[in-house]
Amino acid sequence: MSSQPAMWHRPVPAADRDGTAMTAQGDGEGDDEGSQGGSRPPAFESPVFQPSAFQPPAFQPPAFQPPAFPSPVDRRSTAPAPAPAPAAEEPQPRAGLDTTAVLPYASSRASTRTRWLRAWMMTAPVDVLALLTPLLVTQQYWRGTLAMTVLTVIIFASGGLYRARRHVSFLDEVPSLCGRLLAAASAVAIVAAMRHESAEYVFGFTRGVAASAGLVILGRAVTREFAIVARKRRWVEHNTIIVGSGPTAVELARLLRRYPQYGLRFVGCVDTPDGPSALPLIGSLDDLDSLVRLRECDVVIVADANCSETALMELLSRPRTAECDLWAATPLWGSRSHGDHIGAVPVVSIGDITLSGPQSALKRASDIAFATVALLLLSPVLLVCAVATLIDGGPGIFFYQERIGRHGRPFNIIKFRSMRPVDEHESQTNWSIANDRRVGPIGRIMRRTSLDELPQLWNILRGDMSVVGPRPERPYFVEKFSAEYPQYAMRHRVPVGLTGLAQVSGLRGDTPISDRARFDNYYIENWSLWLDVKVVLRTVTEVFRAGGR
Repeated sequence: MSSQPAMWHRPVPAADRDGTAMTAQGDGEGDDEGSQGGSRPPAFESPVFQPSAFQPPAFQPPAFQPPAFPSPVDRRSTAPAPAPAPAAEEPQPRAGLDTTAVLPYASSRASTRTRWLRAWMMTAPVDVLALLTPLLVTQQYWRGTLAMTVLTVIIFASGGLYRARRHVSFLDEVPSLCGRLLAAASAVAIVAAMRHESAEYVFGFTRGVAASAGLVILGRAVTREFAIVARKRRWVEHNTIIVGSGPTAVELARLLRRYPQYGLRFVGCVDTPDGPSALPLIGSLDDLDSLVRLRECDVVIVADANCSETALMELLSRPRTAECDLWAATPLWGSRSHGDHIGAVPVVSIGDITLSGPQSALKRASDIAFATVALLLLSPVLLVCAVATLIDGGPGIFFYQERIGRHGRPFNIIKFRSMRPVDEHESQTNWSIANDRRVGPIGRIMRRTSLDELPQLWNILRGDMSVVGPRPERPYFVEKFSAEYPQYAMRHRVPVGLTGLAQVSGLRGDTPISDRARFDNYYIENWSLWLDVKVVLRTVTEVFRAGGR
């Protein structure tokens, strides 16, 4: 019999070659990325254990567990040892979680200088150059070529072809590219055929359009391939925090570590500290905003956070976090998600929940244009309303009242006076005056047609308000409703509006505040210029129907 003891356990390395730390529960041999294949016997240490002269244990307990991988010598002469009970204080992993922990890793030198780069900065210029290439051959069709370029870029942008994608694939984009190119080319070709009766002219223009469309597809293939190479070589990568510590978060952390072509560098997870976690947490959910700044994160992925949706949305709306690209993992089995994905985990891009950056500039420009034109066109109506107010109630045409605007900043709203309040306290705390007898006949007509709110166009020009947005409310009710309804305060992420989605949906006067907050937050999170146009058109319809208070 050999004098060497049976090696029933061995030290587990702190990190494998992929940078993932393995716990002692995994086997370490024959496993795939830390999956529990096989069963290692528990560690056995005895105070009388002598490596030089091994003796079988003298006492044989009633219940024992044989070793999982005994050596031939052990199989002949070594009696099985008892299995020690696990320590009572050892935390057990959450059900369904792997025991592999993915640790954050260092960023590349190049990525620290390329954080500001986005995919559209390369694809959009290449598309424009490809569409303008026919001008190098002939300038005969320069008007149609320019029109084709502008229309195609607009259609591409509206179809999401310039949005960031985690799974970059040229073949996935081919159907969308071809369909939108055909739509733009058809529209321009029809206009060209109507302006020029010559078939030769139309045929020559069509050949140029076909050539530019082919160059667009070729250019998109080249840019996509270059983007994949840049990500794999880690020339471009964006620091990423995962919100959650459950199975989906574990899988996402592994995928980001294993596949750099997604362009994301895993820096850690945040979650509630009281729950069990299979990943090392770099902080709690309350620390998310400060961690985004300290770790210089550009992307936040919401996986399986251990908190309510309302609390999570409040965290994501904080200034630093809201500046990041927000993604949500939707691991619904059999969901057949048609969005983006990381590995086999579907992810959905969360829109700009604060209307910042280019969207904010576009909305502000449209507000200024609308308010300027409206003041010029409606100046006769404003004059008639002012005279009617003066006749109805005497001097004091305008009514000023403090309201709460974006980010909780107060401002004075301007309206045509329809009645005189008893004092300032009544003005600030009286919820509705729809049936107040002090409202005169002219004031009642102006309120029903919303003509009393036309002076707010000046508030829009000053920047206090927007044309479309949540209804501005008084400080007393903002404080009251924010305490009663968790989602109410989130309305103030954007400027308040002259009209809004909630108002045109029938939520005016004595209607549920929770429904108003839900409609307002939906508008913020799904904003588009066309949505503003629809709200304005519906507002005009409500004015002519006299559907006001």
